[in-house]
Amino acid sequence: MARSFRRKSNQGNEAAGSHAVEPAMDPALAPAADDAPRRASRQKAEKSADRGIGAWLKEIATIIVIALVLSFLIKTFFFRAFFIPSGSMEETLEIDDRIFVNQLVPQPFDLQRGDIVVFEDTEGWLPPQEEVQLSWLQEALIFIGLSPDRSQQHLVKRVIGLPGDTVACCDAEGRLTVNGEPIVEPYLFPGANPSDVPFDVVVPEGSVWVMGDHRNASADSRANQDKSGEGFVDIDDVEGRAAVIAWPLDRIGFLDNHPDGVFDGVPEPAGS
Repeated sequence: MARSFRRKSNQGNEAAGSHAVEPAMDPALAPAADDAPRRASRQKAEKSADRGIGAWLKEIATIIVIALVLSFLIKTFFFRAFFIPSGSMEETLEIDDRIFVNQLVPQPFDLQRGDIVVFEDTEGWLPPQEEVQLSWLQEALIFIGLSPDRSQQHLVKRVIGLPGDTVACCDAEGRLTVNGEPIVEPYLFPGANPSDVPFDVVVPEGSVWVMGDHRNASADSRANQDKSGEGFVDIDDVEGRAAVIAWPLDRIGFLDNHPDGVFDGVPEPAGS
């Protein structure tokens, strides 16, 4: 018996294939619906961070400028830095101490006996100084008052006699007298005498008589009586009263200019 065969149509296969379902896209590869808002939020945060850093740097710069201006004003009108180059004020002040002086003395506040003062050497008490070479940083620190100025000649001593005072040494007990009143000086260097050089002077108007605490090592008013100023210091040359030891760290502190009321019993000069 004859068989009949049906040939499979290629078109049928293609037709059947045309109904195949496309595979679904991987969700991980699909663009998220909220990408745009996230990007905008991230960009906003980055801009805010940039603005925050800029504002912080601006604030720091402002603080530095204000600090420098204040330092300059303080140096100009209130306090100024100096260093101690010799042992003439030992042990009150040591070699290489850094001090700040109060420039409100002698004006508007008056000098007092016992004040430790820094004054400009206009009378040539010191030998000529070699020119000092400074770096730009040192000059900047000097300009704003954070470093002592070594380019000018200055001295530091203690005021013993004010205008009109009679200062003499020594009485029968070896003490220094001011207006006839003997004083005991606890600030003297251990073992030092009030003076090994006798003197008897009357302080002229507008001047002071000054002496170092280490009397044996101090070329003070006594040693400069042969100069034009006769050993007296013009009050106009006084830069200020020493107030603070700022360096070294183990010596930081305020200076006691009038220990134990040394000059409390001194009478006013005759005729004042």
